[in-house]
Amino acid sequence: MSSTSSYPPTAEVLPNLPTRDLLRQKPQRIWSIEPEATVYRAIELMAEARVGALLVIKDNKLVGIVSERDYARKVILVGRSSHSTSVEAIMTRTVVTVTLETSLQSCMQLMTSHRIRHLPVIEGDQAIGIVSIGDVVRETLNQQRHALDELQRYVSGEPRSLSGAP
Repeated sequence: MSSTSSYPPTAEVLPNLPTRDLLRQKPQRIWSIEPEATVYRAIELMAEARVGALLVIKDNKLVGIVSERDYARKVILVGRSSHSTSVEAIMTRTVVTVTLETSLQSCMQLMTSHRIRHLPVIEGDQAIGIVSIGDVVRETLNQQRHALDELQRYVSGEPRSLSGAP
């Protein structure tokens, strides 16, 4: 069996990927809507795109985010009409964002502490993507699968995977 020094510390087996790497694994399309649009149109677009949230963009600037949760809590539960209510009336205006360099762990911490499921990714003053809780969970599972494979190789004395990535 090889010595333990031939295997990396856990931090290397479970890399803390930056948001940049998560975005590379996703389609390039950013789903967004204008604040003046109706909530009905927003829900229609979410269903079409199969996403749980839309960035709210005005004059090429991120001004909010609207999610299925916003619809449920701020339209359905209070008896509003999605056909006559604007996105602006229900959107979350104080948006928690991340950058391309924000780590996977930081994304998880932000989502947990703010009880949110979507993090817009900002570069300069432009929204360039969105990371969802699903993206974070999927990557975490990939990293865990890779770490388990590496541990199995270590226990059995096999050489390490050369790729170093899940």
